[in-house]
Amino acid sequence: MKENVLDVLMYLFETYVDTEEEPEPDQNELRAELSRAGFGDSEIERALQWLDGLTDQQQSLDYGGQTGSGMRIYNDFEHERLDSSCRGYMTYLEQIGILSPPQREILVDRLLALESADIDVEQIKWVVLMVLFSQPGQELAYARMEDLVFDESSGLIH
Repeated sequence: MKENVLDVLMYLFETYVDTEEEPEPDQNELRAELSRAGFGDSEIERALQWLDGLTDQQQSLDYGGQTGSGMRIYNDFEHERLDSSCRGYMTYLEQIGILSPPQREILVDRLLALESADIDVEQIKWVVLMVLFSQPGQELAYARMEDLVFDESSGLIH
């Protein structure tokens, strides 16, 4: 079975996002659940580390003092990993108000942490959902993004 970290994360997200259970399962419970679902130990460990990284990034998020006049310049490594369609889609999400600049930075960090050779717009959509879901007060942005993810008939317009 050839899964990657995003497959594990998507499974967790889809499994736990709509549950009414308040207490989050601990990592041992998650490992056992993912193992029963057929995921390999290395993918499980990398996915849990990815989630820890998302939590760490949340603590550095600053919601104050944002202006619309800034521009994100991607470094060579980011250019290599995030092609023009990926960068364009992230800009689009910012322009329509789904992502703030700090959230975009978390998104870029978490996309690069996937260590996937081929990041595409579909992967970005899922990671954006995970980023927004992990942040309090982002219900409207999450709902708008969810519409983009699950609306198969929509075309990408920049």
